[in-house]
Amino acid sequence: MIKRPKLTGTGKVRVTRASGLTRGEKFRVKTSRGRKISSVRWLQRQLNDPYVEAANREGYRARSAYKLVELDEKFSFLRKARSVVDLGAAPGGWTQVVLKKAGKKAKVIGIDLLEVAPLDGATFLEMDFTTDEAEAKLLDLLDGPVDLVMSDMAAATTGHQQTDHIRTLALVEVAFDFAKKTLGEGGNFVTKVFRGGADQELLAEMKACFKSVRHFKPPASRPESAETYLVAQGFKKNNG
Repeated sequence: MIKRPKLTGTGKVRVTRASGLTRGEKFRVKTSRGRKISSVRWLQRQLNDPYVEAANREGYRARSAYKLVELDEKFSFLRKARSVVDLGAAPGGWTQVVLKKAGKKAKVIGIDLLEVAPLDGATFLEMDFTTDEAEAKLLDLLDGPVDLVMSDMAAATTGHQQTDHIRTLALVEVAFDFAKKTLGEGGNFVTKVFRGGADQELLAEMKACFKSVRHFKPPASRPESAETYLVAQGFKKNNG
């Protein structure tokens, strides 16, 4: 269970308890003059987020690790995964979850535009996954069929919901294409999508390739976020 964090503050940003609050209490952030409202709101959200505190306590690099934890609690795809590809791996939280859940026998290959600090049992590439060069490099590193392809990739947001959905959907399509090339029989594919999920044509193709395809928004995904996740299980290698 995720516990609410116990927080203290120092320096110019101080954390104070709202008077009279006990269970479910909130924290207020006092800021120095000139700090942007958006920064204040981000600080308030971070300081009151039990997943942030839990990530610090349990050694995960980001709160997003709990999205994968909760997805696995719902769909149980990590325990038997031995070969995993992590698309959009930075800062490495999802890879940490895989290595913890699947054990020392798991091999993870991750890729991101950003550098990812090393983790025992994982190999990281600092490349643009959407390029032919990156795909070729990933394929060279694979010893055989993959058990799980997972993607937490999302395009940089523009503020225009339809545009953001289309751009992220394009990443889903690229990740799905890679999954079809690399997954072994019975393999699984997990990917982030925006509100509205995958379009009908893509969803139909996924259903033809997998025994089960379902959408799920894990509790760790903030309620205001447009993201949700698509979990495709039981890859059919010879699906025609």
